Amino acid sequence: MNEQTEQTESGVVIVGAGMAGVQTAVALRERGFSGPVTLLGAEPHQPYDRPPLSKAVLLGKAEDSAFDVDFEGLGIELRLGTEVTGLRAAERELDTEAGPVPYEVLVLATGAQPLTLPGTGGVPGVHLLRTLDDAARLRPVLAAAPSIVVVGAGWIGAEFATAAREAGCEVTVVEAADRVLAGALPAEVAAPMARWYAEAGAELITGAEVAGVEEGRVLLADGRVLPAGAVVVGIGARPATGWLAGTGVELGPDGSVTADAHLRTTLPGVYAVGDCASFPSARYGTRLLVHHWDNALQGPRAVAANILAGEPVEVYDPVPYFWSEQFGRFVQYAGHHRGADTLLWRGDPAGPDWSVCWLKEGALVAVLAVGRPRDLAQGRKLIEAAVPVDPAKVADPAVPLKSTPV
Repeated sequence: MNEQTEQTESGVVIVGAGMAGVQTAVALRERGFSGPVTLLGAEPHQPYDRPPLSKAVLLGKAEDSAFDVDFEGLGIELRLGTEVTGLRAAERELDTEAGPVPYEVLVLATGAQPLTLPGTGGVPGVHLLRTLDDAARLRPVLAAAPSIVVVGAGWIGAEFATAAREAGCEVTVVEAADRVLAGALPAEVAAPMARWYAEAGAELITGAEVAGVEEGRVLLADGRVLPAGAVVVGIGARPATGWLAGTGVELGPDGSVTADAHLRTTLPGVYAVGDCASFPSARYGTRLLVHHWDNALQGPRAVAANILAGEPVEVYDPVPYFWSEQFGRFVQYAGHHRGADTLLWRGDPAGPDWSVCWLKEGALVAVLAVGRPRDLAQGRKLIEAAVPVDPAKVADPAVPLKSTPV
């Protein structure tokens, strides 16, 4: 055991009790770390999973989505309702309202916070959907089935609109961009997904700026007024890293902690993982900031391995993956399509199931699958293998993707 590993035996402190923080703590124990592990969570609730919030929890099909983790049995000290306000690297201490918390190794896993709509602070009936408390506040609103205006036609907006329609609400979705998923997918790929709103009975208004929100209504910049028993804002999220300003932890223009290939920050003994951290991808030749569940599941394993070794032994360079359940469809995506030079369709986008594949220099780099889970699973393996594929076979939905390498 080297000197750095001996130091870590006096304590790993993890800031953030979401998926990334919990999985880091669990991974440390699974890999044999026997020193103190402390998990600091700002919320008072038992650590919980977020995806069910926009589905089962919101619709009253589940009370919560707490992780099935025996923290006490694993020897993980949970400090809930503990918000971290500062970091003093020279002393290796965190500042909290309950007093300083010393660390030998620190893991930043603070996640992301939703962007708010300017001018809506204090307006009754305006909601975000990020936390268990948010879902608890929204559940009786949906049960009352008012007319709801959703601001934002991204992934979370579509998922909330789906739940609201299932609850029997009238739903209008307002998007400032000229199309749905403008920040996530090319126009030609997002176009068929826009039709799902009407099919589900939701009205979609694109290219519409919100000028203001008043109790009971949403004012659009073009003068239209939308009645709104409730307003749900889903316009994106930003890494929850404001408290790190001036600490020596380098932050990128997007607010993310600038981690290296081993998920180390610019401070010694400090790592960052999950929604709050960006990392360099040699696979894609760019720095990635991934706000999805799988990243918060996979990254902690690399962090734990590097902490246990006391040196950088594991590079984190995944094929990003996420899924979304919306309007009766299961949408999955793997890879990173920016920089691709070829786009190929598999199947008819007007139909119930289809996929899109992106190639770069003859190799598959990303796949979007709608109701075609085999395409996703096989495509993900091809992306990881980085092998050349036959474009004609890739474009034939009858040919399994695993049979397309040349």
